[in-house]
Amino acid sequence: MKITRRALLAAGAVLTATATLAACSSGGGFGSPAASASSSAVSSDNHQPLTILIGTSGDAETNAVKDSVAAWSKQSGTQATVNVASDLGQQLSQGFAGGNPPDLFYVTNDSVATYASNGSLEPYVTQLKNKDSFYPSLVKAFTVNGKEYAAPKDFSTLALVINTDMWTAAGLTDKDYPTTWDQLEQVAQKLTTPQHVGLAVSGQFERLGVFMAEAGGWLVDDNGKAAASSDANVQGLTYAKKLLSEGAMKYSSQLGAGWGGEAFGTQKAAMTIEGNWISGAMTKDYSSVKYKVVKLPAGPKGEGTIQYDGGWGMASQSKNKGGALDLVTYLTQPDQQLGFAKAFGVMPSVQSIADQWKQQFPEQTAFLDGAASSKSIPSVAGISDVIKNFDSQLDGLSSTDPKQILDKVQTNLQALPGLS
Repeated sequence: MKITRRALLAAGAVLTATATLAACSSGGGFGSPAASASSSAVSSDNHQPLTILIGTSGDAETNAVKDSVAAWSKQSGTQATVNVASDLGQQLSQGFAGGNPPDLFYVTNDSVATYASNGSLEPYVTQLKNKDSFYPSLVKAFTVNGKEYAAPKDFSTLALVINTDMWTAAGLTDKDYPTTWDQLEQVAQKLTTPQHVGLAVSGQFERLGVFMAEAGGWLVDDNGKAAASSDANVQGLTYAKKLLSEGAMKYSSQLGAGWGGEAFGTQKAAMTIEGNWISGAMTKDYSSVKYKVVKLPAGPKGEGTIQYDGGWGMASQSKNKGGALDLVTYLTQPDQQLGFAKAFGVMPSVQSIADQWKQQFPEQTAFLDGAASSKSIPSVAGISDVIKNFDSQLDGLSSTDPKQILDKVQTNLQALPGLS
């Protein structure tokens, strides 16, 4: 899958965690927990300079983060340098192994448990002055074994993106926006022509998982135990298989596209399921295509979508944790988050500015509205490898029993610590 905007949010986020896991398994390591773990109050020494490592979607994100950090540095008197990673997972693993990691860095919820399990992360979030301002679901996504390891910086959800010209040409109106699975199937069939398919998605859990959530399932249950083989998940993937078998839905790869947004932007599909990062791609690469974003239709158990979470990780080996703590507080203030939203299109992690964000980005309201029914990838060490295997199996969903696929995922999940 092509990552078009945000290196650490969207489905491609698992690539960072996978790279990290590979570094660990090959002996790269992050240093022993005994040498680096810390649970005491962070240092208040702000004299040491800070280094910040980010993955970026492009110049807009890079410049916005650099400008904000520079403003804080001038205000605080603490030197701070922002570096852009070419391979975030690899560079972090090398930094931890060498005992010289960045003080702050981008981290995703699906990789946080790997870092936390070997003592690389400082569980600092409860010490933030604004710790209660974040969406609870985001805080939970970065919580491992009861400790909050990363401050949420922004997030994304998935929604249904519709080509309005194709919609109108098919005789559909605003009243036909699908709110149920049956309606989605019907409009996808109606929108399918020899020139384009009704619905195109990336053929992986990071997109098809919405159907599992809408059926009332997920990778884990409410008790945090492996639940991939549940009847609800089988129902969700069976529905996806039906759409594929009918030809009303195709994988973007079947259309010669690297991801759903490309299939949609090149007008090989009338609809796609993507996150709010698609807006940047549409503006930059497919500006002539008119589109509308609506919430995903509800399944048998109601609404559901997938949430991708970005956070600020703090190295337990940092020599200036106090300064790092102050910087994170600054970067997660409402005015800074709105600035980031304007600069590179993210959704803010603080609840208080939701209405302001919607007013400024009304065309993306559906993405933020999906937060109430969204599910995050479980924060468990090794989860990225499980999902990678799941994705490979989903390549053959149209000709494979969904239960067979999910049983294998269940076995893989149960092999992870704490999920059996």
